Order: sequence, then structure tokens, then C-alpha cells
Amino acid sequence: MATFLYKLGRLAFRRRHFVVLIWVALLTLAGVGAASAPAAGTTSFSIPGTEAQKAFDLLEQRFPGASADGATGRIVFKAPEGEKMTDADNKATVAKTVKALGDGSEVVSVTDPYTTNAVSKDGTVAYTSVRYDVPGMELADSTRDALEAAGESARDTGLTVDVGGDALEAGAEMGATGEIIGLALAAVVLVVTLGSLVAAGLPLLTAIIGVGIGVSTITALANALDLGDTTSTLALMIGLAVGIDYALFIVSRYRAELAEGRGREEAAGRATGTAGSAVVFAGLTVVIALAGLAVVNVPMLTKMGLAAAGTVVVAVLIALTMIPAMLGYAGGKIRPANEKRKDKAKVEDKNKAKVTGSPKKPARPNMGTRWASFVIRRPAAVLLLGVVGLGVIAVPATQLELGLPDDGSQPTSTTQRRAYDLLSEGFGPGFNGPLMIVVDAKKSDDPTAAFTSVADGIKGLKDVVTVTPPTPNKAGDTATITVIPDSKPSSTQTEDLVHAIRGQSADIKADTDAEVLVTGTTAMNIDFSQKLNDALVPYLALVVGLAFLLLIVVFRSILVPLKAALGFLLSVLAALGAVVAVFQWGWLAGLIGVEETGPIMSMMPIFMVGVVFGLAMDYEVFLVTRMREAYVHGESPSQAVVTGFRHSARVVVAAAIIMMAVFGGFIGASDSMIKMIGFGLAIAVFFDAFVVRMAIVPAVLALLGKKAWWLPRWLDRALPNVDVEGEGLRALDDSRPKGPADEDRELIPA
Repeated sequence: MATFLYKLGRLAFRRRHFVVLIWVALLTLAGVGAASAPAAGTTSFSIPGTEAQKAFDLLEQRFPGASADGATGRIVFKAPEGEKMTDADNKATVAKTVKALGDGSEVVSVTDPYTTNAVSKDGTVAYTSVRYDVPGMELADSTRDALEAAGESARDTGLTVDVGGDALEAGAEMGATGEIIGLALAAVVLVVTLGSLVAAGLPLLTAIIGVGIGVSTITALANALDLGDTTSTLALMIGLAVGIDYALFIVSRYRAELAEGRGREEAAGRATGTAGSAVVFAGLTVVIALAGLAVVNVPMLTKMGLAAAGTVVVAVLIALTMIPAMLGYAGGKIRPANEKRKDKAKVEDKNKAKVTGSPKKPARPNMGTRWASFVIRRPAAVLLLGVVGLGVIAVPATQLELGLPDDGSQPTSTTQRRAYDLLSEGFGPGFNGPLMIVVDAKKSDDPTAAFTSVADGIKGLKDVVTVTPPTPNKAGDTATITVIPDSKPSSTQTEDLVHAIRGQSADIKADTDAEVLVTGTTAMNIDFSQKLNDALVPYLALVVGLAFLLLIVVFRSILVPLKAALGFLLSVLAALGAVVAVFQWGWLAGLIGVEETGPIMSMMPIFMVGVVFGLAMDYEVFLVTRMREAYVHGESPSQAVVTGFRHSARVVVAAAIIMMAVFGGFIGASDSMIKMIGFGLAIAVFFDAFVVRMAIVPAVLALLGKKAWWLPRWLDRALPNVDVEGEGLRALDDSRPKGPADEDRELIPA
């Protein structure tokens, strides 16, 4: 591996014009494809294998043309103080609004609140519902504009009018200001770490090119593959973070090779062979984690994971080829590591020797060396403090409540949230989350009696406010019943009601041969959360198991990969605890703009496990590979830990800060899901990089000593030798001059 990448790095360095031209051509091709591709909405939301999805599919068969998955818009009216919605002027305004809404080409039906009893008991609140024949994200902009315009027109008459429903769904706003701040902070960290604007610009430039290719390709294929805006957001978030980090690893190793006196082409080859090997395996762990989302069997998650994994692959390829090529263009503008510090120290020592005649002082160890030495002296204390600290932060995760965001989780400044609150005020909190009961009586001898029996049984359940009469289809063998709960959609009481209705289905089927299915947005959310919970353990076993085997090949050890996996679990649990504390309990929520607390997004645990595991292994591979390299070359276990930190700690810290900055930029997004993902990933990277990798890892390795690198002989013989440490590079011609290469020599006129 190292030898192959070494040759690849040198080839890219020499043929830099050709390499850069290829990547620019790919970026241009992807950009043209994205610009010319038809616009696409979000990926279709389906949950195979759940009762709610089965009911939706049945509705499509038995109620053709009803658009069971079509969007719904609601315009909610509230009369001014002292008036009622039944007053003549207010009724005229509502009638005008209903007529305007019915003119849309995508409209299936519009309800009149005065004929459907959609007026509150006190007469102050009324609403009209609009059904469309396509899902919310597939609505034409003109249709959405017409809905908002109808509400605005009614508002001009003096009524309080707000618009809600999934018809107003739109792509997640990216929070561009936060992203720009994140990239600016990443640029500052790169300049401080690499010592020059040119060196700092390379990771940013190559990461942007990689993300541009990945996101443009996703956009170009969005319509054909049914990819949505969230897919591009995830690819951008992950691709930008790993793209900068991978490039940083190689550029940093290149400067270290220059500091050892190698020529620039040789240094580029060696950096690609050593740090590039770590990048390859770190990228593989990220790809495994993202592609593994397919085991959940939710098409939306599968597509998101595969698209993001593809962007990571592009980031790895760019780091291995374009970075060496750009290093060739940079030439002498990228200086060896610590050159300025060494020059300054030489001047100070020379001046001091002239004045005092005393010999020069030995160079002071860097921060990574001092920190590793400290941990090695007190490994048990550091290990205990790190584990207990993360354990305490993880405690809120025991109170984790899962759900999907609805209009009730929107900021109070939005019209969707105000419409949600008006409906709760006029009709009760459960009105925002009605349950749809589908009764399949095709095998029943008396379908009408079966429909009535189901409705009567539901009326007797706890937490039920309203049960509408059954509405049969034309064939009379299937009916729908709407149930209004007494509690809000995201409450545990509503979830208990769904389970109670489903609990009656067995008895009803035995008595009437009719099958009862519960669906609707609320039931779909409940089923989705349950499906993700059930898939978490198999997914965790698959991803951690595959990565564990991969790390055994990389480190040729049993305990080091085991330690890496356990440390990851600890950091993820702590990150989930922080997410619960902020987004569910409301601790410090105002600092990041969380206006409404509530259940944690259902996808968050499994999504965080997948993404954070891949990112955490980046630091593990890069940091511990350098330790393994030192150990293989003859250093003691403790000294190898110090050597690994001396060479890698600064870069790992910089990479973690950059990732936190990139993820933190998404906290400024208005979409609650993107905000939560950004915060969760940023805090998870902080815990994993600064607590697990920088404290717990050296403490455990110090306690284990030589046992950390133990591997059974039979397994050692069976495993392929991937040579991540670059041992194969030692076999190169040692007689090659280690001074500056010819292209770096300065010609002096004679």
C-alpha cells in the first residue's frame, strides 16, 4: 500500500498539469450536468415493512385518485376581539379564500369550514384544508405561492390568518452565514498549523473542488435517483470536513518530510505513501459507516448514506492525487515543518553563546510531546477522569425521547407554528396529529357492520376526542375513519393510543374478518422511530464489526481496534447526552437558537453512530498509525506513544477544530433537523478528538504496554500486509541524496 501510494504521489507531482486538468474537467462536467438537470424535490418518504406504510399502499389501491400521500395545506382564521368567524363579513372572506384556493392545477379538494364543522365551539377559530395530488416537496412553486397569497389576502381584511401543513415544506436552508464563519475559522486554523497561506489554501481548495464534484453529481442525478435536498446537505457537510482533514494530513506529513532533508518530489511521494495510507483506511471506515445505513431499509437513509459515501471517496482520491500535484505547483512556498522556529532558536542560541559563552540549550519539546509524557506518567488517573467525565455527560441520553419534527417544533416566528398553535387553541392539541384508520373488510361477510364495530371500539379508548363516521370506498369493502387524539402528536399518550388501536385489531379480525390498520403522519412517525430503534443494534454490530476487522489489518493488533471501538461508543453516548440536554431539556438552548424543545429527531442516534464512527476513526488511524510506525521501527511502547503525539497531535487537534468549525456552521440553519445534526456532530468530534483520542487512547496504551500490539501468530500470517507504516519505503535506495533536490538548488553565477 505505502509503496504504491508513494509511486502515485511522485507521479502526480511530476505530471501535475495532467492531474489538475483531469479534476478541473470532472468538476466542469459535474457542474454542467447539475445546471442542465431537471429540478428534483426530496426523496420519497416510505418505510417498507411498517403498518403505516402498508395502510398507505392499501389506500392507493382501494381509493384510486385520492392521493393518500398528497400534500395538505391549512389556512387557519381567527376572528378579531369581540367578533366570531360566523359573522357575515368573516364568512364572506373565508368563502373568497376557498374559491381562490380551488383554482390551482394541483388541487384535489378544498373544504368549506361551515359545511365540515371546522369552526371551534366558541366560534373564534376556523380553518380550511386543501388537498393536493403530489407530496409537499414536489409541489410547484406557483402552487405554494398561491396558498400563501390566499392567506395574505384574507389577512388584509383584519383577520388573524396563518398557513400550515406539509404543503409549505421546502428544502432546508443552509445557513450560509454560519458556514462562511466555519470555513473562515478553518482557514485560520490551517494557517496557524501549516505556517503559510499557500499551505493553508491547498486543503481548502481541494476540499471545495471535491465537494463541488460530489454535490454537483448528486444534483445532476437527483431527478433520476429521487434524491432530495437533505442528501446534498449531508454530502456537503461530510465531504467538506473530511476533504479538509485528509488534505491537511498529507500536507503536514509533506512538511515533516521536507524537514528531514528530502527533496520536494521525494517528500511528496513519502507523504502520500505514509499519511496517504492512513487517509485511505480512514476513508474506508467513513464509507463503511455511511453505506451501512442501507441495513435500516429506509430508502431515504440509504440514498443519503450512499451519496455521502461517494463524496468521501472523491475526497480520498483528490487527497492522493491532486494534493501532490498542487504541492508541485507550490514549490518553495511551502516550507519545512518548524523551519521558522528552528531558525529563530539558532539565532537566539548564537547570540546567547556570544554573550555568555554557554552552550546552547536543548530544544524544548512541543506541546504534543509534553502532553503525552504527562499522560504516560499518570495513565490511570487520566483514564478514570476521561471515562467518568464522558459518562456523566452521557446520563441525559437515558431520557432520550424520539420523534420527527412537525410544525409544533418550528420557531414561533413562522406562520406554520402560529397556525399550529391556533388549531391547538381552537380544537385541542391532538387536532394537529389526526390518526387515519383504514378498515379492510374485503373478506368480511358484512363490511358495514365491521366498519361500525371498529368505530365504536375506538370511541371507548382513552385519550380519544373525536371519531368520524366511516367513509367507505366505491366498492364498499374498505373504509377510512379519522380519530382526533386528546394529546399533541409527539406525546407518549398519542403513541399509546396508536398501540391501543392496533391492539384491538386481532379481536376485530377474529370477530368480523376485517383488518384494521393505523396510518397518517403521526402513526408514520411512530413506526419510523420504532424501525430505527430496532435497526440500531444490527447496524452498530455491522459497522463496528467491519471497521474492527479493518483496523486489525491496519494496526496488526487485537486490543488497539477494540479500544478504538469502545472509545467511540463512549464519545457517541456523551454526544447524545449533550443533544438531549440542549434540544430536549432546553439547557443553554438559547445560545444556539433553539426556540422549541421536544423529542430528538428519530434519525439522530443511528445517523450519529454512522457518521461519528467514521470520523472518529480518522483520528484513530492517523494518530495511532504514527505510534505503530515508531514501534515497528524499534521504539519502546511508551516512547512510541510520545513519538506519535510529537508528530501527529498538532495535526489531529487542528483537524478536529476544523471539523467542529464546519459542522458548527450548520447550527445556524433554520431547519431544526440540520441544526441538530450540526450540533450533534460538532460536540461528538470534540469529545472523541480531545477526550478519547488525546487522553484515553494514550492512557490505555501506556497501561497495556507491549500487550497493545499483540497479535496471534496464526492471524499475523493470515492477514494481508498493507504496510500502512511505510516499512516498504525503507527498502528504497538509501543512497539517494537526502539534501535538497536539484530543482530546489539555487544557481549562483560563477
